Formats: sequence, structure tokens, C-alpha cells
Amino acid sequence: MPPPKTNKRIGDLLLNANLITPDQLNHALAEQKINPARLGSTLVRLGYIKDEQLTNFLSLQFGVPAVNLNEITISDQVIELISSELANKHHVLPTNRIGSTLIIATSDPTDLSALDDIKFITGYDIETTIASEAAIKKAIDRYYDSSSMLDDIISEFDDSELEVVQEENDSDTADLQKGVEDAPVIRLVNKIIIDSIRRGASDIHVEPFEKFFRVRYRIDGVLYEIMKPPMRLKNAITSRIKIMSELDIAERRLPQDGRIKMKLGKGKSMDMRVSVLPTLFGEKIVMRLLDQSNLQLDMTRLGLEPQALEAVDDAIRQPYGLILVTGPTGSGKTTTLYSALSELNKVSDNIMTAEDPVEFNLEGVNQVQVRENIGLTFASALRSFLRQDPDIILVGEMRDLETAEISIKASLTGHLVLSTLHTNDAPSSITRLVNMGIEPFLIVSSVNVIIAQRLARRICPKCITRDNIPAATLIQSGMDPQTAETAACMKGEGCDECNRTGYRGRIALYEVMTFADEVKSAILDGANTIELKNIAIKNGMKSLRQSGLSKMLEGTTSFQEVLRVTARD
Repeated sequence: MPPPKTNKRIGDLLLNANLITPDQLNHALAEQKINPARLGSTLVRLGYIKDEQLTNFLSLQFGVPAVNLNEITISDQVIELISSELANKHHVLPTNRIGSTLIIATSDPTDLSALDDIKFITGYDIETTIASEAAIKKAIDRYYDSSSMLDDIISEFDDSELEVVQEENDSDTADLQKGVEDAPVIRLVNKIIIDSIRRGASDIHVEPFEKFFRVRYRIDGVLYEIMKPPMRLKNAITSRIKIMSELDIAERRLPQDGRIKMKLGKGKSMDMRVSVLPTLFGEKIVMRLLDQSNLQLDMTRLGLEPQALEAVDDAIRQPYGLILVTGPTGSGKTTTLYSALSELNKVSDNIMTAEDPVEFNLEGVNQVQVRENIGLTFASALRSFLRQDPDIILVGEMRDLETAEISIKASLTGHLVLSTLHTNDAPSSITRLVNMGIEPFLIVSSVNVIIAQRLARRICPKCITRDNIPAATLIQSGMDPQTAETAACMKGEGCDECNRTGYRGRIALYEVMTFADEVKSAILDGANTIELKNIAIKNGMKSLRQSGLSKMLEGTTSFQEVLRVTARD
């Protein structure tokens, strides 16, 4: 039921309840004239009353129940009953509908004109609940942000407004945000990019299917659907992104790769690597966000256990040899390699890299972009490097026998070589090299260390809580029985800070395989991957699963996340 009608204003009510003083009320009223806002919000901002105090007071004063918007999920059907304009105008949020009654959350139940307005527009009887102003604002942003942005822009869209313009090398985010005056399709693409940066996404997926068209963000390694633009915008959005990437908008049959460089202000920049791939129902676009400021180049902060960190540090300090980092795409291999180069980067050394693509610029390092379409392959770049008097060489990936042979020969002739392989774990890298045609004795002579890695999501520190995992389940996953009996597992419940996922950020899990004499003998004897793994573990290697379980016991990640990113030993 609506609150009983009263002629008293919120300031007078708080004054009568001795929650504020007359001087504080006068100051807040004066401040309100300078910075227009609700009086309750102004009092909270000035520190005269806490948000929770205000909410609890209003709940008791008017007999209106309080609601925690962080603990409830509101359906799209209920949200659609009040437009984003109306929600922002009166600072309310619909939370439920029961028959002909619409339940709303408000921070000011005394605003009867707002309740009458909402009742007139929606046609429902209105029942109020109390929530803090900050909570309502966050909820409005969460529930209305993407959908209202899309609806507003699409309502203005006209195919005739799409025009092809020549892009400059740099796009400025500040200009993107001022795109209200631009064609709606341009505004939509700009806002998708800005929103992805704000949410901390690593990739944007724009995907056409037979009956729908969708946009997804990869956040902390997991894809989330953000919006489904109408099918009629498919070609317009694709063309806009291709224009920004300086790609051929007329070519729709072949894959294309491009790049967008953006200025974010205060000297910060963001590069976006763009890949366009023709699919059955149109061109799928994946944009990878490469944020230089988020590049972690401190090896001590990567997540390596002390013993593994010591082994890696010892390997990169050797004057020559081969260091391999393995793992699937997006597992953080580039960050690990760049961290090693950062440790080794001295004026006295000539460091050269061949990469496809060059993701980040490293000061003092000579980086070469591989271009296979003109004959600049990893192998040809490596041959040229060896004529450039190098000390340290980074090869982006060992894709073929020729590249692997040149890399190993370089590591045997006084050069430190770093490279990557796409394998499941460290021991299987040996099998991969042998299958490529590398002799086992060359592997034993050249490789210093093999590092396998995965990225697991961190538990959100704001909503971390105990997770009761049975000891039998932990033992089955590979944990020592004695440890499993006393293990304290944690998880994230989900909150506003982590977008209700329970996770925020990522941590790397590492498997570091060193070449003890027993490991070398097994390689020379032709041991298979399973045999090599058992021998390496016997000699002190911690597997990816064991590394994950260690991070779980530290409270860094969850048991479910360890199972998601690692395989059982």
C-alpha cells in the first residue's frame, strides 16, 4: 500500500526524529541549491546521516518494508513495465508484479506526485518498498543500461544514415562518447566498445546467426551475452567495425585482420586486434582489447609458487638454451614471455622478437610483426635475427619443423630463445616436438625449462564465503587425503562488484617442468607423455591440477573453477 499522506517534508521528519540538527538541515538545503539533488542524498553526501539510517528510518516511519536490491533478481517482464526514463526521473525501480499491483523500490516514499505519475502511466496500483538511493542507482544502471541504450539508438536508426568515412589512425574515446550527434549505428558500435572497456572485457564477439544477431563480452575468461541487436543492423555494424579497422568492407568471402588504436586520455591508450571471419550467416567479428596499462610484467606477481619461480628464474638467467611456454589461446602465455623479457631487458643485450601479432610494445626490445602473406614468416625472421647479432630471441610460436629447428640451433649456439607451443601440459610438449621431427637428443641438449599454464578466475573479495566441499570429492579430484579432511574451500556468492558472478580478475596456474637427469634419460629412451609426467612429478614438478588446488586452499579461486580449467592427473 502507498504510505499515508503527509504534508511534512523528509527534512522535517528527520529533524523531529533527532537524526539531524537544524544547522545540518539548513546547510543541506543551502547545498541542495548549489548542487541539485534529493535532500536525503545531500544529507548522506555531507555525512550528516548514513544511507542505511535514512532507509531504516523511512521504513519504520511509514511502515514500508525495506528491500535489499543486491539479493533479488528482477525479471525482464517486470523491468519493462517502467521505462528507463521514468525510472531515472523518479529514481524508482520495479521489483515485482502481483496481479494488478506493481511493487516498486524507492528511496523517498513521501514523493506522492511520483507515485501518482507512475500509477497513471503504468495503469497499475502501486505498492512501495524502501531501498537506499545508491542501491537504486546501481540497479537502474544494471537493469536498464544495455537495453535502453540499444532501444534509444535503434529507434533513431535509418539505413540511409550509414556512411563510409575514412578513419584516422587513432580514434579518441572522448570523441566516441560525444557520438550522440553521429549516425545511430556509429553510436551503437562506439558504445559497445566503451561499455566493454568499462566492464573490463578482454574480447568482444559480434556474431550473426540464422535468426538472431548477438554481442558477447569475454570477462575473466568467460563469455557473457550483452545484447541482441536486430538482424537488419547486421551489415551496418559489421561495416562500421571494418571501417574503424581499415579493412575492405567489400570483401565478405575471405578472413581479414585489422587493428584499432584508441586514446583513452591522460596518456593512456588501448589497442584492439580485430579478426573478421566469414561464417554461414555473415561475418563473425572478434575484437581483442589490448590494454598496455594492465600488462603485468613482474614475474614475482604472476602466481608462480616459490619453487617454480626459482626454477623459471634460474632458466632465464642461463646464457643460452630454449624456454618453452605452453597452453591454449588466451591462457596468458604472452604475459609470461613479456615478463621474462622485462627481467632480461638490459642495455647490454640485444633482444629481438618475431610475433604474430605484436600485442604490446616493449621499450628497448626490437619487435618484428610476422607477415606470412609477403613471405615474412617466423623462420625467415629467425634467419635474419641470427645476422643481427642477437643475445635473446623470442619466437611467437613454433608452428612448424623449420621454425623449431632454427630455434633449437640458435639455442645451442649461444642464444637464449623463448617461444610457445600449443599443448595441453608441459610433458606433452616433448611429444609434440618429437612428432614435428626434432630429435630427442636435441631436445635434451637445448631445452632449459617448459612452463604450462592456465588462467583461473579469482574469487571476488567483496562476496567471498565458505564453500562446503565433501572431503571425498576433494580426494577424487587429486588432493592428498590428509589435506582434504581439513581443507577450507571458498567461493563467491555474487555481488554488484563482480556483476553477480562471484569472480573478479584472474590468476595463473603453472606447471613448471625442469630437466633433471631422470627426465632427460626418459626422453632419450622414448618415454610417452604419461611416463614423462609421472617422472617429472616424482622430481618435484607440481601439475596444473595441483597448482589449482593450492590456489583454492589459499582462498584465491574456487573448487569449481579448478575443475573447469584443469584436467585430472
